[in-house]
Amino acid sequence: MSGRLTVLSGPSGVGKGSVIAAVRRRYPQVWLSVSVTTRAPRPGETDGVEYHFVDQSRYDELVAAGELLEHATYAGHCYGTPLQPVLDKIAAGVPALLEIELQGARQVKAAMPEAHLVFLSPPTFEELARRLTDRGTEHGVRVRARLDLARIELAAEDEFEAVIINEDVEQAADALVALLGVQG
Repeated sequence: MSGRLTVLSGPSGVGKGSVIAAVRRRYPQVWLSVSVTTRAPRPGETDGVEYHFVDQSRYDELVAAGELLEHATYAGHCYGTPLQPVLDKIAAGVPALLEIELQGARQVKAAMPEAHLVFLSPPTFEELARRLTDRGTEHGVRVRARLDLARIELAAEDEFEAVIINEDVEQAADALVALLGVQG
């Protein structure tokens, strides 16, 4: 028996974390990969929960050893998906979900063509800008950089097998559950 690997991607601020949290509240059997990152924890984040926070040296070791399924630099920080836990969950028949950016999604598809790519899109670009600004975790130049990157990411949504527009978190979660093929 093998599980299905689903990759959820979309621009920063689109609500990937909120949608995934809604899915996992209802279906805790869906396994969410915890990425490694070189960025500092945001207030309220816990190492090993939201991310595995590592320094650049440790991150470089993971890349060199081939221990990451995908890895990329995004908004000035490095991110990657530990490979072995993904393989273990798929082999055990567990629905596996990755929350990663476009560059990483492309790497996963190249390494595992059977992965199902899902793009989470904002209802409008203006709404995405509002969400990023309202989040309050970054300001000015960083928000503009994320919005510039979002334009590029939005233009790539046709590379994905499915697109979910996140107008409402619960409806977006319902759509993702249907794509995951999760049984109650």
